[in-house]
Amino acid sequence: MNQQNITQVHAPTRHFSVPLSPTPRGARLARLLAVEWMRDQEVPYGVTDPATQVIAELAANAATHGRVTGRSFRLALLSRPGVLRVEVTDTRGEKPPRARPVGVEGESGRGLLLVEALADRWGVERGPVPRKTVWAELDLPPR
Repeated sequence: MNQQNITQVHAPTRHFSVPLSPTPRGARLARLLAVEWMRDQEVPYGVTDPATQVIAELAANAATHGRVTGRSFRLALLSRPGVLRVEVTDTRGEKPPRARPVGVEGESGRGLLLVEALADRWGVERGPVPRKTVWAELDLPPR
């Protein structure tokens, strides 16, 4: 095993998690906090720009479609060698997100299409009831 592989195996996973109000203000705060965390973690700019857009879309979806009065949504960011993972958890587990075709005149509905285009992988995990987590992963360049 070469030195690079040893470093990657033992490199720590860095984690950030925060509950936010399911409002437009909470969605904006998710984006702002994520940008600062990525800056502190020295995530490369080529990843932070698309990651910021993914976070904005997933947080907006949680605040709009996953909103339950009195319940927050959670933003979590995990950075490990080679991958930045974004997770947004809300309490509308019965309402899974779907990417849908959008008409040219439509003003909304493009968020998951954008996530699909920007992320290397994305998906949805259900549970524990009543939650669901929408996640996206962006590959990081080698250090």
